[in-house]
Amino acid sequence: MFKTEITRMFGVETPIVMGGMTGVGYGDLVAAVANAGALGFITAHMYPTGDALLEEIRRVRTLTDKPFGVNLTLMPSITPIPYDDYREAIIAGGVTVVETAGRAPTDHLPRLKEAGVRVIHKCTSVRHAVSAVAKGVDIISIDGFECAGHPGEEDVGLVVLLPATVDAVNVPVIASGGMADGRGLVAALALGAAGVNMGTRFCATHEAMIHPNVKARIVENTERDTLLVGRTLGNTARVARNAVSEEVVRIQQDRAKTFEDVRELMAGARGRDNVLRDGDLDGGIWTSGQSQALIHEVASCADVVKSIMAQAETVRARLGVL
Repeated sequence: MFKTEITRMFGVETPIVMGGMTGVGYGDLVAAVANAGALGFITAHMYPTGDALLEEIRRVRTLTDKPFGVNLTLMPSITPIPYDDYREAIIAGGVTVVETAGRAPTDHLPRLKEAGVRVIHKCTSVRHAVSAVAKGVDIISIDGFECAGHPGEEDVGLVVLLPATVDAVNVPVIASGGMADGRGLVAALALGAAGVNMGTRFCATHEAMIHPNVKARIVENTERDTLLVGRTLGNTARVARNAVSEEVVRIQQDRAKTFEDVRELMAGARGRDNVLRDGDLDGGIWTSGQSQALIHEVASCADVVKSIMAQAETVRARLGVL
């Protein structure tokens, strides 16, 4: 058994977290992750209103009696996002842990703290982690350069970023980026983490509500089958290699190009609808981490968590012999 500050704080069986994922973090997957002994997060901004989010929270409670949380990714948007309504739905639904990302959740912290909700904030640099802790977040989830989605602009791998963050803050730290198996879990704990965040690994599960073509491609892919887009715009994202992401990279080799030159190619709706829903792997951009190289099968969430923990025990026993 691996007991850490994360398992103790949230009453979960394993120090494994599945953070919020756009187009993926629906209640069915979150409930399956919870029932497997890990901590999963519903992605709030996939729901149009606070009431819709509250309905999903209540539905998940019919699927599991284990702890789970909600992700709030705080970002600018042309269309207003009902963050205050989401926050109140979280509180009304009795959720006790929120994962935030994007800007610091400064304006939401007083109300969340008042309701007894703990806040995990995702960061991509030590300085941002230090700032977030000073503002009052309870836990840092630090994203290394290997991660899917937005790794920041400093290109620091997790093996350096994680212990540097642990040294700089006085709260528990979750390791994110490149995590997909028991070896990574033990390595992260050795570097000072209290748990690991796995996103891509949980995409390749039976319960993930994405097209089987996407799951199969994750299993096929290697560590070389991701690309970085948005670099010239100061908004880097790691995405799966396909015809669309290769075209975006080609266009953005010209540093004079703006977002308007790639807006249609990078539209989030294309990735969610054409790829994740319909299975057209060249239908749009979709995120995937370098950890896909460590994923060799599509399995149930229960089997994924069980195999990770069994491998971690094997590694720990081998290290004990050494």
